[in-house]
Amino acid sequence: MRTLIVGGGIAGLCTAWGLARLGHEVALFERGPLPQPLGSSFDQHRLIRHPYGDHEGYARMIDRAFEVWDLLWKDLGSRHHARTGTLALTGNGADWAEVSACTLGRIGRPMTEIPVGELSRRFPLLDPAGLERAFWLETGGLLFAQDIVADLVRHLATRPGVTLHPGTEVREVDPDRARLTTSDGKVHTGDRLVVAAGAWVGRLLPAIGTRVVPSRQVVAYFEPPPEARAAWATAPIVIEKTGDVGLYLAPPAEGRGLKVGDHEFSLRGDPDARRDDATPAEIAPLLKRCRSLLRGFDRWPAPRLQVCFYSVTRDERFIVEPVGRAGWAMSPCSGHGFKFGSVMGYELAATLVHERDPAIHSRWAAGLAGAAPF
Repeated sequence: MRTLIVGGGIAGLCTAWGLARLGHEVALFERGPLPQPLGSSFDQHRLIRHPYGDHEGYARMIDRAFEVWDLLWKDLGSRHHARTGTLALTGNGADWAEVSACTLGRIGRPMTEIPVGELSRRFPLLDPAGLERAFWLETGGLLFAQDIVADLVRHLATRPGVTLHPGTEVREVDPDRARLTTSDGKVHTGDRLVVAAGAWVGRLLPAIGTRVVPSRQVVAYFEPPPEARAAWATAPIVIEKTGDVGLYLAPPAEGRGLKVGDHEFSLRGDPDARRDDATPAEIAPLLKRCRSLLRGFDRWPAPRLQVCFYSVTRDERFIVEPVGRAGWAMSPCSGHGFKFGSVMGYELAATLVHERDPAIHSRWAAGLAGAAPF
């Protein structure tokens, strides 16, 4: 079987990896370089964690994701992951952390509640003022995203039957006949077609584009003061929901930067635009919350701002579903897809090769509880 894949982010690359492992031919097309600096997968790190609010399907899927990441580390010969533990915080009447704890308790992954009064002792870098609930889980940590995609590209370039086409823009796709046409007019054919074009998916599959909205997101990278850097380097990942801001924090483990972002969606922006034009106004609500949550924050140097793009669905569930007679649309993002990139690609490859039920696969990818075909 020969599969054409459009998109060189984590989803497309891992689908290619899964197909190559199963002995099948792959041609992957990326409009820019590989890795693609404008892609959603290109950043120092991404979080991987079990707490998922009431999305039980995704909370359950994390264990399978860890298994497939371990398989990928073996193939790559490198492990691009740091375990930090997960701290989930809630305030201002929000209940995301509490709901996450209840969900995980039901599936046998209980979180430990930490009395707010004890937070300062256990996590002295945080200011608990305004917090109402706090929960801890030993699992969770960082995936070093740029290292992963770069290693995947190198690995795939050496695999028999895999052809990479960087700098090759796809102008048109035909999911009925598993064909695509590139901007130079060349037509490529296969047995299956997978469109994993991230924030650009709507340009190739307009029907999917009505359900997926590109969303410009701004994150801030900090260099903590010297006296605090060692403590931050061993800190956990932090997810804090307080209503207006959905803060997440990636600690500077293994020499990376300390990153803070806001998961609230902008639902605007052009994914072709620059990634270095973030404005102070865009990041102001997040910095205001940092000033309250992080001790000594006013003494931190000014952040380096960076733009990335999510591909957002209304319910934040992934779209991995058939299109036409021989195609699949693959949009597992909404700002929380990287952690599942390995398992999404690996399992789609298995579904294509073994002709598993596509409807069941789509329900599983959407994180619907009880949809467990594998």
